[in-house]
Amino acid sequence: MQPERTSSMPTEGVAMVVGAGPVGVRVAQEIRRRLPNRPLVVFGAETWQPYNRIRLSSALAGELPWSQLGTDLRLPEDPLTRVHLGCTVTRIDRIARTVTDAQGGVHPYAELILATGSRPHIPDIPGTGRSGVFTFRDMDDAQRLLARRVRSRRTVVLGGGLLGLESARAMARHHTEVWVVEHNDRLMPRQLDAEGSAVLKARVETLGIRICLGDGVMAILGDRQVTGIRLRSGAIIACDTVVVATGIRPNIQLALDAGIAVGRGIKVDDAMRTADPQIYAVGECAEHRGVVYGLVAPGFEQAGVAAHALAGGQSRYPGSVASTRLKVLSTPVFSMGEAGAEQSLDAAREAVYRNETGDYRKLVIRRGRLIGALAVGPWSELASIQEALLRQRRIWPWQRERFRRTGSPWPEQERDHVAQWPATATVCNCMGVTRGTLSNAMQAGCRTAEALSAETGASTVCGSCRPLVQELVGGAPQRQAVPRAGALVTVATLTVALIVLMSAVPISFPDSAEWSWRWDQLWRDAFYKQVSGFSLLGFMVLLGLLGLRKRVKAVRFGDFAAWRLVHVVLGAAALAVLLLHTGGRLGHGLNAALALTLIGLTVAGGLAGMTIGREHAVAVRSGRRLRRLTTNLHIAALWPLPVLLVFHILKFYWY
Repeated sequence: MQPERTSSMPTEGVAMVVGAGPVGVRVAQEIRRRLPNRPLVVFGAETWQPYNRIRLSSALAGELPWSQLGTDLRLPEDPLTRVHLGCTVTRIDRIARTVTDAQGGVHPYAELILATGSRPHIPDIPGTGRSGVFTFRDMDDAQRLLARRVRSRRTVVLGGGLLGLESARAMARHHTEVWVVEHNDRLMPRQLDAEGSAVLKARVETLGIRICLGDGVMAILGDRQVTGIRLRSGAIIACDTVVVATGIRPNIQLALDAGIAVGRGIKVDDAMRTADPQIYAVGECAEHRGVVYGLVAPGFEQAGVAAHALAGGQSRYPGSVASTRLKVLSTPVFSMGEAGAEQSLDAAREAVYRNETGDYRKLVIRRGRLIGALAVGPWSELASIQEALLRQRRIWPWQRERFRRTGSPWPEQERDHVAQWPATATVCNCMGVTRGTLSNAMQAGCRTAEALSAETGASTVCGSCRPLVQELVGGAPQRQAVPRAGALVTVATLTVALIVLMSAVPISFPDSAEWSWRWDQLWRDAFYKQVSGFSLLGFMVLLGLLGLRKRVKAVRFGDFAAWRLVHVVLGAAALAVLLLHTGGRLGHGLNAALALTLIGLTVAGGLAGMTIGREHAVAVRSGRRLRRLTTNLHIAALWPLPVLLVFHILKFYWY
């Protein structure tokens, strides 16, 4: 849409928004909601209709139709709203209260809201101007990368933060080999600690993306076309495409030229006003109390405060707790408060949880209060954790211990239903949608999760809040089985069945001298007894070593689900050897105690395997209770085994 030379709409009381990104659209919506009779003008530098920049990587990766990028971003459509797209504002005249666009058009305003966002940071690396070097920030960048991706054979992404990983995901198609180079020693260094980053790195590498950490780029090689990059270590990575994803910088030049105070961003007070009381700034371009938030959720909060202040309200923006909650290459990642790089080096306590699927969670607690949390992998209670962080709820010592065991500081029955949350509690962090907004949409007629998502945008970005939206409308969140659940249940069931058979029908002795093979020698002959006995001992040692996979960090290699299945198979094999060793006869005294301990250990292990494999098919609380019970029984049966085994061996050889 081409701008007019001068504005023809009423000039009295014109509210003007510069920027048509997600935060600019939100502030325009808030102004129209609070001031329905106020003239409103919106400028957008891009020619595209407003779109959700967060979802660009999904569209580029082919996971989302391009047409759906703007479904949740609708500017007001009424006679008092004028929209100028593809029209860059180049100058602000604060005395005349006008702005000038790139075509020379002059437009008056009464109040001006700057939502100019940010631009990609291009590091000072030789060769960034060569053909084949791209950035990934807006729709134009995405369109260029879409055309490039088909021809690229090896792409190197500079930057292992959120934007870099999303770029890598989008480019890893059509057999393109993708590298990610990060000069820090871990991925997402601002959000994750070392262990969380290691978990994320392992998951990223399973998708075929190669990671290079702790090594920066010295130069981009080639004459006119990119042929590779040279690292600080001297290594050269040949490539035909480089995507620069090394961070963003606030767009402050327009405010700087107008004489408005700036720092890293445009400085604002608690009402989002700049040094000029008629000019506001929100989103990635704004600096509040020395902080520039590079995420959309704080921008949405700022948009509401600015619109309220413009309407004469007294709202104040206290700042936001740094929060990241999204999916990185299909892996949910959450970081909030003093966690990861934001964690202070003081006496704060940490509680860490890891489970068999490789998920990682951490709570940071200072003086008994929750001040930080991070997670890699799904976590159904993230919204509750986020609310607890905002309130800095107390975490008692027994809650820390429960978290270390179960991954949650609260029992299932203590978690509030999402409908009971405060109206201001954020349900969808990506889109900044609160419980109150969702409830209002339900009162307006949205009765399904799909309808709520379409109306509010909740769960349309990373999808991690989808279970909460379903819970709010009365639906049951979908639960997935653990990896290799079918094989786990089958082997565990066969093991328990073998125990029942062994208990009911011991192997009989040969009842005739005509039998050529006397199988009773397997448990009566000393030589065969030693072979089966030491074989059984070997199986138990292997089972013990496999147990280290979960409990000792240094030996956590390979897929845990596969090792767990091997553990169950070895348990069944050990039981079969025990049957050969004893003929199904438990004996007396020490022998009986050892055999019963082995059988009890195997029964508890088999029941635990069956419970884990079918946990997704039963009620959440019942599944967790059964899993905890069978696992604890399995561990309890293990404790007397080493002592009994040592005495059994000493008894056999001593006497």
